[in-house]
Amino acid sequence: MSPRRSIRLALALVLLVASPALLRPQAIGPGFELERTGRYADAASIYFTTLRSDPTNLPALLGLERTLFVLNRMPELLPLVQAARERLPESPALRSLELRVYAALNELDSLETIARRWAAGAPQSETPYREWGQALADRRLWDEARRAFLAGRHALGHDGALALELAQLEQRAGNWEAAAAEWGRAVTRTPDVEPNAANTLADAPAAMHERVAHVLTAPPASVRARRLAAELLLAWGQPTEAWGAMQSTLAPVDSDTPVALRRFVDLAAAVETPEAHRVRGLALTRWADMVPWSMGSRARAEAVGELLEGGDKVAARHVLEGLTGDSTVPPEAHAAAEAALIQVLIADGQLDVAAERLASEKTAITADDRAGLRLTLAQARVARGDLNRAEAALGNDSSVVAMAERGWIALYRGNLPGAMSAFRAAGPYASDRAAATERTAMMAMLQRIQEESSPELGAALLTLARGDTIAAIAALRRAGSRLPEQGGRLEVLLLAGQVAAQKGGEQEQAAIALFDEIVRGGGEGAAPAAAELEWSRLLVRTGRSADAIPHLEHLILTYPNSAFVPEARRVLERAKGAIPKS
Repeated sequence: MSPRRSIRLALALVLLVASPALLRPQAIGPGFELERTGRYADAASIYFTTLRSDPTNLPALLGLERTLFVLNRMPELLPLVQAARERLPESPALRSLELRVYAALNELDSLETIARRWAAGAPQSETPYREWGQALADRRLWDEARRAFLAGRHALGHDGALALELAQLEQRAGNWEAAAAEWGRAVTRTPDVEPNAANTLADAPAAMHERVAHVLTAPPASVRARRLAAELLLAWGQPTEAWGAMQSTLAPVDSDTPVALRRFVDLAAAVETPEAHRVRGLALTRWADMVPWSMGSRARAEAVGELLEGGDKVAARHVLEGLTGDSTVPPEAHAAAEAALIQVLIADGQLDVAAERLASEKTAITADDRAGLRLTLAQARVARGDLNRAEAALGNDSSVVAMAERGWIALYRGNLPGAMSAFRAAGPYASDRAAATERTAMMAMLQRIQEESSPELGAALLTLARGDTIAAIAALRRAGSRLPEQGGRLEVLLLAGQVAAQKGGEQEQAAIALFDEIVRGGGEGAAPAAAELEWSRLLVRTGRSADAIPHLEHLILTYPNSAFVPEARRVLERAKGAIPKS
């Protein structure tokens, strides 16, 4: 049974329940049961019997429409419908049925005559044209259906008349631009259909996205059409274009604007890209200006996070400055906004401005936030190579996190004992796990070095911390070459090799050369085994698993007690599994 026939069967059942006395369901109930089990001829016989005694019984007529269509006997229905129409000439249900029967019989001239006669008696109604066009659309006669709907639009004199029907027709026919134009008219006339419009147009092929959006946004597109375009562009993963469409609808502000903007904000949350986060932050900021303060302040705070996530530090700072300058904001919210603003200033590279605000006596930032910001400022100073001001930024902070940062500053100055002392004082739990692991690895390297001072090593590590990877690799190699082979050289070269391997590209050969030098150096310490494991990982990662296998087997046999052996076995299994069997 087709979906449309199922719907009509359900409709007939509803009519029976709603009007049992009028429609006498007891006479045709068995017909429904027979129809449900596929015995269409028997069901039709019951419907015919019912109509002999009650020619206007609508459920029986609808039952015959369904069953005779399946039996390919539709001509038998037409005289029965005409007889019913003579008895009830004003019945919209019978008029619609008559149109569908003429369409099923492909008698299109008669169909048009009946439809226009109905329309003449109801000159302000869309229904005759809707039923005329729908009867044709059900037969997939797209051009004829379009002509019927447009005839109704012309007769009614309203550009938005029958827009919903035309939109659905054009979409079914695959005319996406025409469908978009009609949906634009439909949402302008009936805002409640916007979700349906968005769901339907969202299925447009990717090649049609730009054209559909253009139809909905090009002048003289209505506000609601442009908002529909914004929603579609979000669904298609184009948040910046979506925000452009939405922005064009925000002035002047009317009663619907905050609701539409909030819906846009919520829809943008489903798109997980930096661009979408930025757009959501901008939309939240605009929405906050349209709602009461209690709602707006929370929205602005959320907007800052979204803007930072989207990389728009300038917009985030603007929002925060507005919060910090608002005397009506509660003290705790004001303090949080001030802390966030300083964070933004640091991230934006405005370190002096951030330091000035942080040092201001007017700042009501909490002690914990102040300590965290000092650390962030110190790390930003380090990234600029300004070690003196980095240390000064920490002030008299005695926390383990600050102690760990002082250790790095000492290391970058080449003060190896000072770095070790600070790292030990900080302990293994300062900051997060990644930072603790990095300190532990650095302490293991420093333990192999006997020198009290190594400005070359400190400068190389500072270069690495500042993000200049290639220069850092060369500097680490130079610093390592000045150390004894069993006094830290291999460990420093291992770090250089690891950095080169992570960099990839042209640095892969430099990494392999460094690993080879360390492995050939041998001797005590974990560096040779670690280097051979890193070498093997690089080979596997670059598709040279066969070359990695001898290195892994050598590591396992040569250093059986090494802590790297379990991982070497796992990499060896992956390497062997990556080689096809001959």
